[in-house]
Amino acid sequence: MASADLLHWTLGLLVVLGIFFLCIWVIGKFSRMAAAGAERMRVIGGLSLGMREKVILLQVGRKQLVLGVTPGRIQTLHVLEGDDCLAGEDAAKSSVKGVFAQKLMQAIKSRPDA
Repeated sequence: MASADLLHWTLGLLVVLGIFFLCIWVIGKFSRMAAAGAERMRVIGGLSLGMREKVILLQVGRKQLVLGVTPGRIQTLHVLEGDDCLAGEDAAKSSVKGVFAQKLMQAIKSRPDA
């Protein structure tokens, strides 16, 4: 009877381990698919407006999004397309942070309510 109990325990352990490794394999497949989609999106630059507020320039495909980021909210402030984009592919790889900050400050100063 002891050998039958040992056989049941061993089979149960093998089933649990099989399910565990199957789950790890599935998670690995899904994480690779998500990483492939993330290559088309990247942060080009950002500017801190306070302790918790930021403005982020995000490249998504051929569009650039200017996002306002606070602890409780992310809001699209402006969408740049085509010639309106602040940086091309080559310029985006170089130092765009200064250009973005300058253009943002110009936009803030040119607002009538500022």
